[in-house]
Amino acid sequence: MAAPDFWSRQKEAQETVEQLKALKVLVDPIAQCEKQIQDLVELAPLLSDTDASSLQEFDQEIKRLESQLGAIEFRQLMPDRLDKNDAIVSINAGAGGTEACDWTSMLFRMYVRWVEAKGFRLELFDELAGEEAGIKNVTFFVRGPYAYGYLKSETGVHRLVRISPFDANKRRHTSFASVDVVADVEDIPEIEIKESEIKIDTYRAGGAGGQHVNKTSSAVRITHLATGIVVQCQNERSQYKNKQSAMKVLKARLYEKKRMEENVKLLERYGEKKDIAWGSQIRSYVFQPYSLAKDHRTNAETSDVTRVMDGSIDLFIEAYLRARMGK
Repeated sequence: MAAPDFWSRQKEAQETVEQLKALKVLVDPIAQCEKQIQDLVELAPLLSDTDASSLQEFDQEIKRLESQLGAIEFRQLMPDRLDKNDAIVSINAGAGGTEACDWTSMLFRMYVRWVEAKGFRLELFDELAGEEAGIKNVTFFVRGPYAYGYLKSETGVHRLVRISPFDANKRRHTSFASVDVVADVEDIPEIEIKESEIKIDTYRAGGAGGQHVNKTSSAVRITHLATGIVVQCQNERSQYKNKQSAMKVLKARLYEKKRMEENVKLLERYGEKKDIAWGSQIRSYVFQPYSLAKDHRTNAETSDVTRVMDGSIDLFIEAYLRARMGK
């Protein structure tokens, strides 16, 4: 990076910078822990049993070190070569009508808060508003170290139980939304998409966004005929850019499907995907008659559903990753 001509090739330079960031995320925490351990070893003989404040401070440093080591250990739960990549997340409303669309917007807000807390970056790819309220479906990128490694545990159907704000009789409703997460992979040489294998539709973009909205057919929808996978994008003003973005996401989803078929042949996420309804949920969020958020795969649970909806989902992510690794 110190070379005089380093920035003369912008794309290659940016790739190098991103690679450096990814490596520093792995190396720096270990180096910091090693330094802290050495400092504590040197400090220990100097402590006096009668100096309560120094002992308390030493104890706090030990706990801080344990927390940092725990974070390093957590990274070992993500050994897949794609775990370090950015993530492409899609949320789709299921059974429940307007209530389900509102639930989709709540889940989207939950992930936005989680992304902010992690210091990651969120880029909106596509969003379709519900007819009355909420969101029918939304797709977004999460940029950050190990974003896919963290978020892959969120794939599945999420169930909400609450008193509906859309019901004048204040009855309890159950709603569903599905979350799908794939890794953002730049170059996928083994995935080639021919024009004959896809159907491309263009339409007018909807929602707020500028003069192009509802005036030009800039939005693009691509259907992969063999698998039925549909990707749409209306975030860019240019139809060409929307098509490029949609093709990128389509390739990522086809690659993920190929990986899943190779690694777990019994699981076909796109062929025989479960209905977004009863009996297929991975996690439930219950607001009434009691308060409980529970992951049905690991039995990890908390009564603080409000905190979960504010982005505190690491409890479920860690439980899933540990169960997956048999730890």
